[in-house]
Amino acid sequence: MLRDRTRPAQPFSPASRWGAVAYVNSVLQPGETLKAIGRLHWINYLKAFLLLAIAGVCLLYGQQEATRIGRVATYVGWLLLVLAVVLLLGAWFTRQMTELSVTNYRVIYKTGFIRHHTVEMNMDKVETVNVDQSILGRILGYGTIHVLGTGQGIEGLSRIAEPINLRNAITAR
Repeated sequence: MLRDRTRPAQPFSPASRWGAVAYVNSVLQPGETLKAIGRLHWINYLKAFLLLAIAGVCLLYGQQEATRIGRVATYVGWLLLVLAVVLLLGAWFTRQMTELSVTNYRVIYKTGFIRHHTVEMNMDKVETVNVDQSILGRILGYGTIHVLGTGQGIEGLSRIAEPINLRNAITAR
């Protein structure tokens, strides 16, 4: 859904929207406040949803056909259903373990569960924040964010929900 451009954007409220973010809360420095929290978009579940739909069609077809093809469709449907559940759990886990936060001092990106990968950039080192959105990304509200700084950058953060709001939180001083 495209936003109405005649009205000003609603303020970005991370606490009321997603609750506490575990890693960021554990590394906040004295006087540092959370400005925004970026999340992965629900589009990350799309492959699993499509596979789930195909599995459902195969299972329905297998239930209606009493032939050998119907039995094969049933087996394929169950196999696809298991694969779809694995993909759903993987996408959910990745979404839960990925944190992108903006504080008044730095941008913090963390991914991983047992093995963490974190990248932090001080706000005074941020030079540019680029947002790439496809047509579907503009319609559904997701995109890729590139945070470029002096001497380094945070890798492209793909399929981030509300990338414009997150960019505005990073660039607002």
